Amino acid sequence: MLAIHAHPSRSAEAALRRIEGRRLLFSPRETERIRRILEEVRARGDAALVAYTRRYDAPRFSRRRLVPSAEEEAASRGVGRAFRRALERAALHIEAFHRRQLRPGFVLAERPGTLLGQLVRPVERAGVYVPGGPGGTTPLISSVLMGAIPARTAGVGEIVMVSPPRADGSIDPRLLAAARAAGVSRVFKVGGPWAIGALAWGTETIPRVDVIVGPGNLYVTLAKRLVAGTVGIDLVAGPSELVVAADGSADPGFVAADLLAQAEHDPMASVVLLTDRPALARAVAAAMEAQLPRLGREAIARRAVRDYGAAFVAASLEAAFDLADRLAPEHLELHLEDPWAWLPRVRHAGAVFLGPWTPEAAGDYLAGPNHVLPTVGTARFASALSVDHFLKKMSVIHYTEAALRREAADIVRLAEAEGLEGHAQSVRRRVARRRPLRPASARGKRAGGGD
Repeated sequence: MLAIHAHPSRSAEAALRRIEGRRLLFSPRETERIRRILEEVRARGDAALVAYTRRYDAPRFSRRRLVPSAEEEAASRGVGRAFRRALERAALHIEAFHRRQLRPGFVLAERPGTLLGQLVRPVERAGVYVPGGPGGTTPLISSVLMGAIPARTAGVGEIVMVSPPRADGSIDPRLLAAARAAGVSRVFKVGGPWAIGALAWGTETIPRVDVIVGPGNLYVTLAKRLVAGTVGIDLVAGPSELVVAADGSADPGFVAADLLAQAEHDPMASVVLLTDRPALARAVAAAMEAQLPRLGREAIARRAVRDYGAAFVAASLEAAFDLADRLAPEHLELHLEDPWAWLPRVRHAGAVFLGPWTPEAAGDYLAGPNHVLPTVGTARFASALSVDHFLKKMSVIHYTEAALRREAADIVRLAEAEGLEGHAQSVRRRVARRRPLRPASARGKRAGGGD
């Protein structure tokens, strides 16, 4: 089932191009449809949310169900002690990792008479989109943790979560328990592109946010792209992907299990094996065929492997890593005898998993680093979701009179080169002044009548 290609070859190049061609392509018709939905939410607010939710998610949905309910506490109790412990452990690991990403502001006084600095401030409100899964059967619990905990760690004042309700108007209690563990402020029972519009512009019930993060289907992703600029977003995510680089020490069953774990995400998921051992490629393909019938999502995984899966047998591991860098995968696993020796060779990947005991699933749930990662080759320039997505950096600049006089000629020269005479004049006027300005504190005392 897993196609095996010698690389380089014509068949290998065709397979690579097919995998690289997995892009989120939105037709003008789809774009216009989602744009109309967003504009309707902007104009009609809650009424539009209720109408779309009734049409696509819960036929008996009412406006009052937009309001956060008392379900969270009951859900947290009802999910069971073992599940709560798993949530708490995951939340602890995720927060510990993301706390290391925090950086304070700074002040520089390297040039006489100048103070230059940077202030770091969190956004006021963040929105986390959490899919409920097809029919609400596969709630993405980890998406709650990965979206909300970095926002809370960054110091965001309010974290709003939206998630589509099930047909009966409820939200899976495991999602609500995760929201409680992650520090979500309010949960709203609404999903789809209309939920993105509500977060971007606000409605009578749902507050406007500054940043929207979280995964979604094609239309949710398109909606996020359309509101980007009105609000910040994490990234425009495409279908998931895993590349495994393996040598003769790899366990074929482990490799096969990891490839199938990624393939079950989506029919457009891509799973790739890179190796210099033809026998390993054949063993992995056989193990995948044997393991597939045990998957509940066998049909999805089989289609993904058929359409966007491949094993490439390269002449050397060095050549295999060249292919990995070409694909710039979301996830890169190193099933190698000495994975640490090869880590410096990795240039492009969203996350790297080292050794046979580090499945990608560990990163999805409990390890700590964020699992919201760049896809479809964007790891060449993009990074994982982090606290930085919820922080703003403001520059601070102060000049004394002496410092401005010392640098004035160069400022004027550059302004004149750009044809901006007003800029130049704003500096000339200051340096032409003969009587120095009194300090602000002295002017304040004179105005106030002294002591």
